[in-house]
Amino acid sequence: MFYLADIVSIPKDDPVAFTFFTGYMAMAAASLFFFMERSQVDRKWKTSLLVSGLITAIAAVHYYYMRDYYAATGENPTALRYIDWTLTVPLMCIEFYLLLKPAGAKTSFLWKLIIASVWMLVAGYIGEAFNPPGGDTMHSVTWGVISTIGYVYILYSAWFGEAAQLADASDSTAVKKGIKALAWFVLAGWAIYPIGYMCMPGGWLSSVFQPSDVDLFYNIADAINKIGFGLVVYSIAMSESKSTS
Repeated sequence: MFYLADIVSIPKDDPVAFTFFTGYMAMAAASLFFFMERSQVDRKWKTSLLVSGLITAIAAVHYYYMRDYYAATGENPTALRYIDWTLTVPLMCIEFYLLLKPAGAKTSFLWKLIIASVWMLVAGYIGEAFNPPGGDTMHSVTWGVISTIGYVYILYSAWFGEAAQLADASDSTAVKKGIKALAWFVLAGWAIYPIGYMCMPGGWLSSVFQPSDVDLFYNIADAINKIGFGLVVYSIAMSESKSTS
């Protein structure tokens, strides 16, 4: 039987709870959009849109549970969040490969990005989940630096390395512009995550922001990056499909 007490409420003065709810609905709506729009693009772009929909669908499921966890405990759902990222961030890297495959991207390029993303996430998880009570700055900084190595590799690839070079070699103007847009997401959008990481106890920004701000930064970043990535892919797919029709 359903009881009114089971309803998860949003406190009026809690922006973190608000972003958990809006993030869940935004991700779910984006997934529906990407899945439905697959029928509007050429066959070679359908996998890219499928991956875009999977990214936001996986995030929506995790946000459904994270919003309830946060509402019930008021704590950071660290484990659930990193499970989400471990699935969705490599999928975001796969988008680079799918878009650049016609330009000659090899599977080795794909695996480099996946390994870099997993490296980044594992180190970040150790830094957050195993940070001693009260916060240990040395622990936070050490694992934050290790995590940043993976991020910098992906960033370099998107702007100057293999991804950027493959994009330059592409015959498609839409792909070139799209990869540049994704590179901006990695540079500006993904930069929000280190800010959130440094808000936790022991982090460099812990004296500036509250620990609850970690979730606020992460929720905003997830919505911007995951939906934004998908919209860029959708734009490329539609542009390329129209040019060949």
